[in-house]
Amino acid sequence: MVLESSINVDSLKSSNKKNKDFYIAVQLAILIVILALLSNFFVIVNAGERGVLMQFGKVQEQVLGEGIHVIFPTVYTVKKLSVRVQKQEISAEASSKDLQDVFTDVALNWHIIPEEANAIFQQIGGEKEVVTRIIDPAVEEVLKAIMAKYTAEEIITKRGEVKAAVDELLTLRLLTYHIAVDDISLVHVHFSQRFSDAVEAKQIAEQEAKRGEFLALKAVKEAEAKVNLAKGEAEVQRLLRDNLTPELLERQAIEKWDGKLPLIVGDGGKNLLKLSKLVER
Repeated sequence: MVLESSINVDSLKSSNKKNKDFYIAVQLAILIVILALLSNFFVIVNAGERGVLMQFGKVQEQVLGEGIHVIFPTVYTVKKLSVRVQKQEISAEASSKDLQDVFTDVALNWHIIPEEANAIFQQIGGEKEVVTRIIDPAVEEVLKAIMAKYTAEEIITKRGEVKAAVDELLTLRLLTYHIAVDDISLVHVHFSQRFSDAVEAKQIAEQEAKRGEFLALKAVKEAEAKVNLAKGEAEVQRLLRDNLTPELLERQAIEKWDGKLPLIVGDGGKNLLKLSKLVER
């Protein structure tokens, strides 16, 4: 009897424990369901985002900022859009004023205007649609419009001016679509191989022409130097002739005389040569 009673007590305790665990599991499940239902009444907009509020799919004027917001589920839904600066790399082809093909690699930094997030979502869509439907076509169109105003040489020599013109026109164009331009860089601008070969040939020709001019100028200078040298020598000879007087010759002869007069033998006998006769013309 005692053993049977002990078994019944143990069975009862085991059954109570199972029931208690079941009730706890049910309570946890109910709590999770309640929390899940309650979470539908709240939406969290993270840093760098804006929430587009929609009532039965219709975009509302109110734009939700960062933080937690209370909404009524099924009636309201929220679409989150990033308003952080985003980078887009684009390659575009255009023609210069002198009909040269211009290939440009562009790096564009842009962001959605936070206060107009609802308008851009309503008119265009999310970030992917903004890039494919607005930004890429706008960059290509602006580059074509600006490059057509400059020759190929000016695109290279006036790169800063070209970049400023692209920046200004693209900024105005994207503002109409609620997009702000933070910065644009013309990373790489290059031309067709044929144009590059022509530029190289032109540079070589200019270098050869400059070299020819240098050699011609050098020859002229050398000829002038020879003429001036000849003129100088002629002038020296003239000055010598003009200044070579009998008195000067006699003095030079005296300075070089060793004190002995030459002896001349002739019909008249021996005579000493007079020094004055040596300088007679």
